Amino acid sequence: MDGNTIATPATRVHAASLAQSRAARELGLKRGEFELAVRLGRVRTVPAEGGGRRRVAREEIERVRDTAGFPDTLRERVRAVGTTEGAGLMDITTARFTRLARAGMLTPVRFYLNRYRAVVWLYLAEELREFAAAEVNAPLMTGRAPDRMRARLDAGIDLRPRNWRSRHAGHLLGQSTDAWERAAAVASLLDAVTVLELVKCPYERGYLSKLRPESTGHGTPDSPSARIAERIMTADDPHEISWLRASLLLSLAEARRLRPAPRPTTGFPAVAPPAPDVVLAEPPKVMGVQGPPDTEPPRPSRGLRGWLRRRGT
Repeated sequence: MDGNTIATPATRVHAASLAQSRAARELGLKRGEFELAVRLGRVRTVPAEGGGRRRVAREEIERVRDTAGFPDTLRERVRAVGTTEGAGLMDITTARFTRLARAGMLTPVRFYLNRYRAVVWLYLAEELREFAAAEVNAPLMTGRAPDRMRARLDAGIDLRPRNWRSRHAGHLLGQSTDAWERAAAVASLLDAVTVLELVKCPYERGYLSKLRPESTGHGTPDSPSARIAERIMTADDPHEISWLRASLLLSLAEARRLRPAPRPTTGFPAVAPPAPDVVLAEPPKVMGVQGPPDTEPPRPSRGLRGWLRRRGT
């Protein structure tokens, strides 16, 4: 700043943080590695002053740099591998690896579409090694799959999309700073018809759309690749949808108590409209390394924050 510039709180905050692209360079990470580090909480971000893409505080850069083994340790913790490499890390066949992933034993951390528009799932190398090393998983590595697991696979069930969405939901909720942002995060995982059914007020729907988390960017809008990615990012499991519906209603009830959605009129109403009393149901339990997935109806929970604390995201 020159001598004629007044340092406002906003400019000081901006100067004390870095754009994500600059932060990635400072940490020696490629774009995909950095994005994954943020999603996994390895690198923490802060809201940008005045909106826009989140930034990284200078103190966070220094904290990560001071971690033992930096930068190799950080790169290894965000290393994502596909089916072939993952099977090699676990010393199993690719066929067995795929069956474990489809059955929900291994949770994808990312996905992309190849040139044939086929979905390619990626997994954390760190989690795969932990799964293979756990004694309790030894029968799954070499023996016959449990009857329940084989029945699901024979029925064509594939839990990879649902488990990825659960992980994605944890990231979105962890980045949210208030109830309206949490509601927008949950709404982004539901189809438009369901959101229309649950959110009757057009001003609220418009506000949720404005706060909708940025897209993961799979092709231009309405392109075949974007439509495939949209299907993956939209809940389709009945229990998952039930939890998301309850979560959206709960977040909306809390948001309305804090402040109403902006309206293009003469101001906000003095009293926010009442919202139905709901109980948030716990989502399907998803971790990178886990036992057989539970398909029983979700149990009551104490709320989004409680779930996030228990889940450790």
